Amino acid sequence: MAVPKWLDSDYVQTILRKAEKDDSIRVSSLSVKPAIAKGENYASDLYRLNVDYSRILEGRQVTESKSVITKVATDGGCRDEMARESRFFEIEMSMMSETLPRMQEILTSHGMSASLSAQCLHIQEADPKHLFLEDLLVAGFRLADRRKGLDLDHCLVAMRNLAKFHAASVALGEKDLQAVKKYNKGMFDKNQCNAVIEFYPGRAKMLAEEVANWPELSPRIRQKLAKLPEGLYERGCEAALLREDDFNVLTHGDVWTNNMMFRYDENHKPIDHRFLDFQISNYASPVLDLLYFFATSPNDDVRKQHRELIVREYHAALTTAMAQLKCSTAGPSLEYIMDSLRKRALFEVILTFSILPLALFDLKSAISPEEAEEYNVEHERLSYKGELFRKVMTRILPLYDSMGLLDTQNGLR
Repeated sequence: MAVPKWLDSDYVQTILRKAEKDDSIRVSSLSVKPAIAKGENYASDLYRLNVDYSRILEGRQVTESKSVITKVATDGGCRDEMARESRFFEIEMSMMSETLPRMQEILTSHGMSASLSAQCLHIQEADPKHLFLEDLLVAGFRLADRRKGLDLDHCLVAMRNLAKFHAASVALGEKDLQAVKKYNKGMFDKNQCNAVIEFYPGRAKMLAEEVANWPELSPRIRQKLAKLPEGLYERGCEAALLREDDFNVLTHGDVWTNNMMFRYDENHKPIDHRFLDFQISNYASPVLDLLYFFATSPNDDVRKQHRELIVREYHAALTTAMAQLKCSTAGPSLEYIMDSLRKRALFEVILTFSILPLALFDLKSAISPEEAEEYNVEHERLSYKGELFRKVMTRILPLYDSMGLLDTQNGLR
């Protein structure tokens, strides 16, 4: 991943001066490196900038150091069309520079210490589109291991912050409904671009082709999976449909392990959490975030044993946060959340088919680092051959079948 030529000392100095409101800043040294491993960047390029600079404080010159993240919209590659036509990067710039600061201010003004995301230092809407963000690594935050999946402690910490995110969006919507409703197109929308519409049935087809070689599954399941891709996106749109009479929030839209960071105590227990990557945030039912999370992020023991506990924790945190924020909107009951999860369950199934294989696959072990840099559809096809994915799916697919979720007529139940 080559460093953009424009990302140099002069440009970083200009951005720091604007962010810090201090024209005395002078950059003396800049180091730029990829912020994530090859093969992990799906729709953006991330760079970590280590900057040494001087400034004038109280009449004397002082030297300081800072680490920031620069996130750059991709220019080429297999997902560029999807990102460009769906305006993913524009959505994130709007979220980071406008909406999230307002949500954060609502939380802070009501005495809530929760933080939702990294601080946004700068955005550029013209090409090359990019963001300058706080480096959460400096504050002690780390990514969890997506292949191991999240244990119960991680899940509960994440759900508490997701509840506060949703509650803050409700409070913001009560002040300015358009501020949240303007994010009006999720990944499942009849007006989405062809690249998105074709993505999910294509991944279901990849799964069906691989499962055909799994003798541990019944022929009936293999036959159902072979038929499932036809009309799948339309049924996904039904499952994700915005209903004005529902309890709706601004969703994160992409709640999986790689889009959150945790901070730990001295016993390595997660105690704090931040969200990353707001490129497909949209106004919808909050259960879509829950279903996305369940499809992609907990380890399999948590999936089997603690699903209801996690939902209860989310609901309790949402109810508490909405009360603290003095929301006039009536919050959903636990029974309503549970019923909505059941009715929209196909959404989870589709994400399990399309995102979970990527979450569980060790791309670097299957291909060279050079190949990983040029991520493509064939690499995704390899992910369906992962042993860990196969182990999880041979347990989950019979469960989905028993619930009728592999039947081709299923949508919003």
